[in-house]
Amino acid sequence: EVQLVESGGGLVQAGGSLRLSCAASGFTFDDYAIGWFRQAPGKEREGVSCISSSDGSTYYADSVKGRFTISSDNAKNTVYLQMNSLKPEDTAVYYCAAAPSNKGLCLNDYWGQGTQVTVSS
Repeated sequence: EVQLVESGGGLVQAGGSLRLSCAASGFTFDDYAIGWFRQAPGKEREGVSCISSSDGSTYYADSVKGRFTISSDNAKNTVYLQMNSLKPEDTAVYYCAAAPSNKGLCLNDYWGQGTQVTVSS
């Protein structure tokens, strides 16, 4: 059974930092790409950052470039999203998703349950 479990969300002041974790199981981690997506109230879900566990290629949305860093620990089957210089507009539920790397980056065959990130001004 595929499982993606997010953790690390919370409440932080603008300018602060959080690190999200996505622990994966049930598939061959090295063959998959993992992505972080977010959905704010009243808005569509959007891709934030993605990484291929097979070749390390990454993607960042323009809105988070220079502030967020995605990384993968293949030994722990875990992907991290380090979020610095957080802004109120980063407030959303953050989800991780996975799909085979050979299908492309930032796809989503499987979803986690999400973790809330709230940035106060």
